[in-house]
Amino acid sequence: MTAYVVDTNVAIAANGRNTHANDKCRKTCIQKLKDICSQHVVVLDDGGCIFGEYKRKLNFAGAPGVGDMFFKHIFNHGYDERHVRRVSITPCDDDCRDFEELPKNKLDRSDRKFLATAVVAKATILNATDSDWDENQTLIKGLRVTVQELCPHMLETR
Repeated sequence: MTAYVVDTNVAIAANGRNTHANDKCRKTCIQKLKDICSQHVVVLDDGGCIFGEYKRKLNFAGAPGVGDMFFKHIFNHGYDERHVRRVSITPCDDDCRDFEELPKNKLDRSDRKFLATAVVAKATILNATDSDWDENQTLIKGLRVTVQELCPHMLETR
């Protein structure tokens, strides 16, 4: 079973609302989220940073989109380690890091929680439309984290 840290943009793209993702990207995200819910583990930080972002951008009802269904799955199985694993990340006051687990970096601050969580969990980050992951490959590889680009064609159009 693979452990994934899922960037919120994957669920947003799967929902097909308020996104610049095209149909090909949306379909890929839908399939990956369904696959994760049935066969893999989602990793969250135990401080609630990732869940809080999901909560602001996705629907607890689990509808109308597959991204919302994924969020409901996380909510319903949040403490069942067969579906969701929680790891501790350590916030810090350094604006160039935000978390003790990270070196100084230029990654978008809103993405640092995903990276710190992936570092601790040794998990793969899933991305759909955020070019920040591609632009910071040296940092990410140095931390021995893998980012799976679900929509690499979207990065080429930016």
